[in-house]
Amino acid sequence: MLKKLLSILFFIVCIQFVSFAQNGIDLEQSNANSKYIKAYPNPATTVINFTFQKMYNRYYSIQILNSLGKRMYSAKYIPSFLSIDLKAERLYRGVYIYQLLDRNGIIVESSKFFVVN
Repeated sequence: MLKKLLSILFFIVCIQFVSFAQNGIDLEQSNANSKYIKAYPNPATTVINFTFQKMYNRYYSIQILNSLGKRMYSAKYIPSFLSIDLKAERLYRGVYIYQLLDRNGIIVESSKFFVVN
């Protein structure tokens, strides 16, 4: 009787896990499609551009970090289109992470871009 009860319980837990995993995948896909900002061209050679895809807020700020986490660039109150000269900002070959922050300093979005030159 105990074995039967445990196997039924295990079955229910497995069904719940599969349902949870599928919902998690759906959330990730919907988040991937709902980007606030787009960085292009990626990979970049001389300039990196940022444009808002939706819900532009003039109080957003942006920061760019190198692969070691060192802040290489930051700007407050960014416009709906931002173009950064990579050479002037000393962003050389490598992987960089950009973070879009709201007025409270909370990360709204984070992604990466590559510089090849």
